[in-house]
Amino acid sequence: MNSDNTPKKQKLLKKITKERLKNIGLYYLERFESSVQNLKNVLKRRVDQYARQNPEFNKQEAYCWIEDLLADFQKLNYLSDQRYAQIKIQDYLNAGKSARYIKTKLKAKGIDENTAQTLIEDEDYDPKAFALRLAKKKKIGPYRTNEDEKKENRQKDMGILLRAGFDYDVVCDILEQNLNNTED
Repeated sequence: MNSDNTPKKQKLLKKITKERLKNIGLYYLERFESSVQNLKNVLKRRVDQYARQNPEFNKQEAYCWIEDLLADFQKLNYLSDQRYAQIKIQDYLNAGKSARYIKTKLKAKGIDENTAQTLIEDEDYDPKAFALRLAKKKKIGPYRTNEDEKKENRQKDMGILLRAGFDYDVVCDILEQNLNNTED
């Protein structure tokens, strides 16, 4: 029976050393593909958490260790922004996401916009095809079964596609299509 006023006991974190940071980074990369900036943020968060519990800890020294580790991981090809971007772009395209959405997500992970644009163009990106894929997945627009529902939900369907990052012209084309035309 703990009352709400009692403070929760904080878990003591293990001391951060260069070797420990390396192990944290390797374990993270073992489970996830990552960009350089994303792994840097993950490691910095761990350092910051430890530094909050131990104010005498030198964060700047640990940040230097992180930079060294990232350089080593890149030399060993454990970490590659190019590879990470290609994998994520393929995943997003398979999910029917727009180029704008993909670029925004990659930018948040530290991939520059030009690299993302180049890789998307290499994938033969056709916005209309991907908007149709999303419409089919969500059963909206031309994939609604009832003609009255199509008319009633046109604004809603348009909002879904626009929020997904597709251009207005593409969205209008998709919503004006008949189901017969989309199955070609």
